[in-house]
Amino acid sequence: MGEVLNFAYDTFCANKVRFALTALGMVIGTASLILVVTIGMTGKQWVIAQIQAIGSNEIWAEYQGQQHISNSALDPLTIDDVEAVREQVPGVVAATPVISLGERIPVGNGDEKDIQILGAYPEYPRVRNLKVLAGRFFDREDEQAHNKVGVITEKMAKAIYGSPRAAIGKVVKISGLPFVVIGTFKEGAETFGQTEVTDDTMVIPYSVSRYFLETPAVKMIYFSMEDTSMVPTATAQIKRVLQSRHRSESVYGVQNLTELLTTADRVATGLTWVLLLISLVTLLVSGIGIMNIMLATVTSRIREIGIRKAIGATSREIRMQFLAEAILISLIGGFAGIFIGLAIPYSVRFLTEYRVPISGWSAIIAILVSSVVGVIFGTVPAARAAQLDPVESLRYE
Repeated sequence: MGEVLNFAYDTFCANKVRFALTALGMVIGTASLILVVTIGMTGKQWVIAQIQAIGSNEIWAEYQGQQHISNSALDPLTIDDVEAVREQVPGVVAATPVISLGERIPVGNGDEKDIQILGAYPEYPRVRNLKVLAGRFFDREDEQAHNKVGVITEKMAKAIYGSPRAAIGKVVKISGLPFVVIGTFKEGAETFGQTEVTDDTMVIPYSVSRYFLETPAVKMIYFSMEDTSMVPTATAQIKRVLQSRHRSESVYGVQNLTELLTTADRVATGLTWVLLLISLVTLLVSGIGIMNIMLATVTSRIREIGIRKAIGATSREIRMQFLAEAILISLIGGFAGIFIGLAIPYSVRFLTEYRVPISGWSAIIAILVSSVVGVIFGTVPAARAAQLDPVESLRYE
């Protein structure tokens, strides 16, 4: 075996350009396999992180109407539902009602701007995972004292005042009442307006927002659980509590992000497998290239094979020689591909702060696949070389 490997290495050195070009396909295939796994894991990590940034412990409830056409009055959620859930569902660490109002405010130079007013508890930033960029969020003292204060979104602050910090202390008049801006905020993850928070949103204490409503109805209620594992059970419990407090025909949607996380994980894994299959096709093409060049090599070395058989080489030794050459090409290409495939993610880690996930299993699988490709596609040329007749080979010109 040592002699076979040495001879295969000598043959490789004697035909460096030919074998290097043949190994290039294996380099590309192996590197792409590792990069596909890395990209798939990175995408999966990013998507899950974005969803978790919205609030992985979050549960929200809203009134969805009646089960069937009915002449009965609407039966929306109320502030009392918040306290009932707090008392009856274990693990709720924060909760807030949300009411929504439309308002048109003056912004200077005689212009006006349509904004959305949200009334909420001081726990709102904790439940919704909001980030306060400047100033502060209103607290329980502001809520109890009915202080006319509020916080606005980062985009609204930039559009009206130029920057989040410049908005602090400014006065916004809502229905003629002056509200002082005490902070600016943004969502933990970009939701592109798919939540109750729009680009032009101002959040004020719930106790103050009640001045603008005739009924105690709330648009939505948010809950934050102590632990993510409690979310599925708590979701069912909250739905039961709300349903028990209202008419049987009323429908209340109680949802969380657990199912979305599971779906995102499943989709990301599926896409990774699809990309892996594409990488395996690349390896298959490179394997065909190896078989093609080895068949050409056998044809160009028929006389050499005849001489080796004439001095005592067996068919098995001839087969092993050409098989070893095919495997050597595959392994050289495989190791070069692994180096490139791992160097790119590590360079991203080194040059940026983003921690790109790297799977050691992808490198192990890549080298195993490259070895298998060498064996499979090197078998046909090796068998053809072993079957050559020594007498005919010696006479081959």
